[in-house]
Amino acid sequence: MFIDLADGGRALATLVAPLLTPDTVVVSAGVGGLVTGAAVATALGIEVTPLIAHRSESGVSVTIPLVVIGLRVVVVDDGVETGTAARAAGVALRAAGAVHLVLAVPVCPREAEVELRNRYDDIVAVDRPLVRRSLRWHYTTFA
Repeated sequence: MFIDLADGGRALATLVAPLLTPDTVVVSAGVGGLVTGAAVATALGIEVTPLIAHRSESGVSVTIPLVVIGLRVVVVDDGVETGTAARAAGVALRAAGAVHLVLAVPVCPREAEVELRNRYDDIVAVDRPLVRRSLRWHYTTFA
């Protein structure tokens, strides 16, 4: 269990550090991903660019505010509950030309990971519970 989203990001930073190469960019997805991504950025002394998510009746779409053609992209989020934001980010980044996608989250249920492997080359997570639960369950303070 994590204290809060920043605590999840600090724990995640140790898994993200070995993934960083000169051709890697790190982005954050979702509202909670902004806080988690900022904690990863601070812990590693790197820049994390927020993706811009748009929610509509048809789901979530993502705008990418940087060029990712030919790059390896690490997507940081606060965790996977339904996987909606992670799927949308993966689709948008592939369409924008990213060559290797990594999803990095504090929490990724194993049952959700199976479907997300269709979108991502690698998934790193601090905690991989067997079943999905509300993300609030994994954080003392979820705000």
